[in-house]
Amino acid sequence: MEALRLILRYVHLIGFALLLGGAIVQYVSGRLRINPGMLWGAAIMLATGIGLSAPLRDGDEPDPAKLVTKLVLAILIFVMVFFSRKRDVVNRGHFGAIIALTLVNAAVAVFWR
Repeated sequence: MEALRLILRYVHLIGFALLLGGAIVQYVSGRLRINPGMLWGAAIMLATGIGLSAPLRDGDEPDPAKLVTKLVLAILIFVMVFFSRKRDVVNRGHFGAIIALTLVNAAVAVFWR
């Protein structure tokens, strides 16, 4: 079971890297579009995050409030990316919000114990 959890965590980090890396590249280039890497990253983060939130048998369960917070953030990020994917240009504020929410989601994972 621990091996599955580690694999899920690894894939979750790959999704984070795809989403944040793709967003930063688009932001720096000046052409704000949702690229396929961002879409895949958001989907991978959402799916693996749900898998990682499964109850553990060793009693080391995460705080339910933290899980709900992370789920809401992940759904917001996915919705913002998914419904903006076909636009030629995405509003700078919308794009900045995707980046900010991604960073907040990572901060919740790291700092909330």
